[in-house]
Formats: sequence, structure tokens, C-alpha cells
Amino acid sequence: MPFTVDLVAVPKAVPVVRRMLRARFAGADTTDLTLCVGELLTNVIVHLGEGAPVTLRVSGTHTGRIRAELSDPVPGVWPVHRSAGAGDESGRGLLLVDALALRWGVERGLHGKTVWCELRAPVRRADVVWAAPSCRSDPFRVSLRKPTGS
Repeated sequence: MPFTVDLVAVPKAVPVVRRMLRARFAGADTTDLTLCVGELLTNVIVHLGEGAPVTLRVSGTHTGRIRAELSDPVPGVWPVHRSAGAGDESGRGLLLVDALALRWGVERGLHGKTVWCELRAPVRRADVVWAAPSCRSDPFRVSLRKPTGS
């Protein structure tokens, strides 16, 4: 499951990376993963400038999580939470990552830095069964269960 891709941080790369992740985890819900990686890549584009070389690494952990890492060659520019006003068009990327990721952070390396986030591993859509509520149960509660025999 682990994979690494080197790319250039340009706006066109964001949808390409999202498609790549959806293809890599075909049949799984990658919504949170693609959103977080897209926001981290957008931060590189905005704060380091277009054309910065980046490396995306995605791997599983031993705790049922997936870790996405985005490395760039500029160690001195660190991500910072910003307060975006209601009319601002930017400034919410790290807030989204913070809300969706189980945890995230930044590591300084010998040749730059790595911004990473850990999320729950994407669930295959085939493994999710929507159970219809019975008359006796709460009609607004929907349960998710893993099918037996898999």
C-alpha cells in the first residue's frame, strides 16, 4: 500500500494528486485523505511559490491509520494556523486538516521539512452496509457494520 510520488507544486497538481489517491484506494472512501493532501499541497503552492519540488508519501500504520506526508526543500517556512474572516477566500486549509486528521504535525529534516497527517484508513465502500432502521429503533439512527464472512 505505501507509495511515493515526486511532483512540482503547481495548481494543476492538486486535482491530479486527488485523482491519484482515489485510484490508489479504488473502492474506498478517500474524501478526508484527498481533502487533507490537497490542502497541504495548496499550502506549499501559496507559501513557497509555484514550482517548488515536493514529495508525497502515503503509508499505512500498525494502528489502522493512514499517514500522508508532504516534504518540501524549505525548512524555514512552517505552516501556521490563520484566522480567516467570513469573506476571506483562503486561510482555512490547516483548520480543515486539524478537524479531519487524528493528528498532524511538521518535522524538520536535513533537506527541508515534512508536513504530515494521520487519518483513519479509508474504508472500502463494499465493507459498509447501511442498515435500515426498524420500527422499534430510532428512525434517525443509521448503523454501519462490517459484513460477516470477510
